[in-house]
Amino acid sequence: MHDTARTANLLGATTLALSDLALAGAARDAGVSASGAAALVSLSSAPGLGVTELGRRIGLSQSAAARMVDALVANGLVERSPTAGRQVSVALTPSGARTVRRLLSVRGGRLAAALAVLDDDEQDLLAGLLGKLLTGLHGEAGSADLMCRLCDRDACVRNAACPVGRAERERGS
Repeated sequence: MHDTARTANLLGATTLALSDLALAGAARDAGVSASGAAALVSLSSAPGLGVTELGRRIGLSQSAAARMVDALVANGLVERSPTAGRQVSVALTPSGARTVRRLLSVRGGRLAAALAVLDDDEQDLLAGLLGKLLTGLHGEAGSADLMCRLCDRDACVRNAACPVGRAERERGS
């Protein structure tokens, strides 16, 4: 008989360890907060977002997003540009774009190192299982933008369809 509680606990410990390695380490190396890292990566695939929408995509309130954008502006990583009315769009500076590349490289390297304990067949099996989990989790999270806020989108779709994007498209149908 399978012990779901144990499997769930192992999954929880694994996700925290990977998050700490990949997110916290990459953000620290880049000199930004975890939410700042997510904002930079989000802006790399969707430049010109407003502060409120950027906050929504990374799971912050409007006021928290505004403070985070202030910090990113002060560090020269993003710039604000006025748009219609009182709206302000946020975009990466060249330094911000370099920081995104560094973040994704460090994150990817740390995750690849964690996967090195698995052989190719095990990695293929895990990829299929993770795709299935992500598809199911999309129903809970309900937002590909939020779920994929730190994804290397090019790596995700290089050899297959993104399971989160597919789940979002199917949900919208």
